[in-house]
Amino acid sequence: MMPWSAVALGCGVALYFSLSVEPGVPAYAVAVCAALVAAALGLWRREVLGPMGMAVSLVALGFCVAGFRAHSVAGPVIDFRYYGAIEGRIVGIDRSNSDAVRLTLDQVRLDDVRNTPRRVRIALHGDQGFMAPQPGAIIFTTGHLSPPGGAAEPGGFDFQRHAWFQSIGGVGYTRAPVLLLEPPEDGVAPLFTLRMGLSAAIQSQIAGQPGAFAAAVLTGDRSGLSQASTQDMRDSNIAHLLAISGLHMGLLTGFVYAALRTFLALIPAIALRYPIRKWAAVAALLSGAFYLAMSGGNVATERAFIQVAVMFTAVLLDRRAITLRSVAIAAIIVLLHRPETLMSPGFQMSFAATTALVAAFTGLQGAPWMRKWPNWVKGVWSLVASSVIAGAATAPFAAAHFNRLAVYGLVANLMTVPAMGSVVIPFAVLALLLAPFGLSWLAFWIMELALEWILGVAEYVAELPGAVRMVASPSPAVLPLIAVGGIAICIWLGRARWLALAPMALGLVLWQGATRPEFLISEPGGLVGQLTDAGRALSRPRGDGFVAGIWLENDGDPVEQAAAAARASWRDADPGRTTTIGTLTLWHGTGRAASRVIEEACVAHDIVVTNLPPEDPSPALQQAEADTRARLAAPEPAPGAVRASPAPLCLLLTPRALRDSGAIALSLTEEGLVIDTARAHQGQRLWSR
Repeated sequence: MMPWSAVALGCGVALYFSLSVEPGVPAYAVAVCAALVAAALGLWRREVLGPMGMAVSLVALGFCVAGFRAHSVAGPVIDFRYYGAIEGRIVGIDRSNSDAVRLTLDQVRLDDVRNTPRRVRIALHGDQGFMAPQPGAIIFTTGHLSPPGGAAEPGGFDFQRHAWFQSIGGVGYTRAPVLLLEPPEDGVAPLFTLRMGLSAAIQSQIAGQPGAFAAAVLTGDRSGLSQASTQDMRDSNIAHLLAISGLHMGLLTGFVYAALRTFLALIPAIALRYPIRKWAAVAALLSGAFYLAMSGGNVATERAFIQVAVMFTAVLLDRRAITLRSVAIAAIIVLLHRPETLMSPGFQMSFAATTALVAAFTGLQGAPWMRKWPNWVKGVWSLVASSVIAGAATAPFAAAHFNRLAVYGLVANLMTVPAMGSVVIPFAVLALLLAPFGLSWLAFWIMELALEWILGVAEYVAELPGAVRMVASPSPAVLPLIAVGGIAICIWLGRARWLALAPMALGLVLWQGATRPEFLISEPGGLVGQLTDAGRALSRPRGDGFVAGIWLENDGDPVEQAAAAARASWRDADPGRTTTIGTLTLWHGTGRAASRVIEEACVAHDIVVTNLPPEDPSPALQQAEADTRARLAAPEPAPGAVRASPAPLCLLLTPRALRDSGAIALSLTEEGLVIDTARAHQGQRLWSR
């Protein structure tokens, strides 16, 4: 029952996040009552109603835990575009998608802002170098901040929800120098300070990208790793080597456990009198806890530590260490601690791989056809089998979230995972032991060779022709169908488990038949994309590059923005560009020149999109904008409900209208114009503006 308990708890969490309206006190009261009634019925008729009662209670618990977590992290979010002084304490250092150093600040101070966010995140551009970012330092700069943006398209990744659970109420950038106001105080953020100090020490021993890779693996600090190296690892399907997750935590604690137990076994006086197996398990647990602290305690590492902690606790209790029960316990602890991680690719891929591996190797344990194999053959077979099983289990989630399949991922993993397990992690532990004697350089030198090999393999595989296959984003029902089928196959008993292949097959069929929106309009109004036979044609070769990249990735279209803008579809209509939607015409204009001719564009075209409000709008233009905003805000029976044709003047999509609706998808059917908004998918939740 334990594995199904984790599934039921996850269903409750998923139920909370699937709602279109934030639940109130009555909803939580109903959930609590349902849990109590189900538990009582389960105790009354344990043999008949017990499993169902427990399942209902756990679903209700997951729902309530997710709601409690969402309210507990609540913080102010700025609701306008801010430009001015930004002051705060550094609590996070990483890199943005543009390869710029990015700082997360708390104790934030902004000019003339009434509800200051608990945290903000700013990317550093321009001429920097006046200070080296240090954990706990209080800095000052002048920059831009905006509310966390919504999904790049209806139904896409909700960054507002992601930022909400990190208590980030503003994101932006600065081109002004970042100046140090106060150095870090002694004793403030000691673990963060120690982690960044360890990262700097590692990179002083191992230069270049191998050193940045070592720092990322051992401390979680990726600020020195270039986007090129990261992309190579993604394209070769070995990016999981960067994340401090189950692989690294398992390798580290497993090495400590095996090394200490082997050492103690060589001393008969100890081995024959004391439980050295349990001593080694305690040492492994302590090493895992230290690794968790040094890595910054992110979600993936917490999840990995919980999994190994459950495993070694089972050793201490003389129970089987690796079972589906231990995986379920780890999942339950993670969901109770941070229920929002259920929606993240890290949680889904990690537990998919772990569950599949445990189920497969448990089923193969003691197989007669393996008994005659030499040990070295069994080792090679285990390496290949684990790579194939984990790759197959995580492939649907990686393809759905990242829109790419690494064709040569199995080869890259077989060439790099042994180096990580047999060289990098063991010699990292050895470097720590040799540091007091000044001999850590020897271990780091050997580590550097292995890290250069891994990066070299990543670059070589990523550059092979056809190394990456792009895939279009699936419909919302696809991943749940595949997940439910996969879970049932792993934890269901008996031959009936293979019936679970049906929902998995249905999910793949739905994925194959998924369609992409005909037109997409970005939330700022700076970009429009039309789906053509040649791929999505963009209205601009530059600007809104982040959104353009997401659209093209979700289309499964591996081209740059400039190439997509060169596709035949748009016609110049200075100072804007036009295209057609069936019998309707759409005009897109950006910049001040376009804002001066919006009324003329509205007269000549059916749909007008602009990234600046019209200058000196006439009453007719004001009415067109008001009608459009009312039309977008009108309650609908479901996202994408059919609306009437554009207003007599035009459907005017200005920044004000788009701010209320978020990104928009347009299509034309026989019944009229269909408008789907990101806000309709997001609903009225705590994190939606």
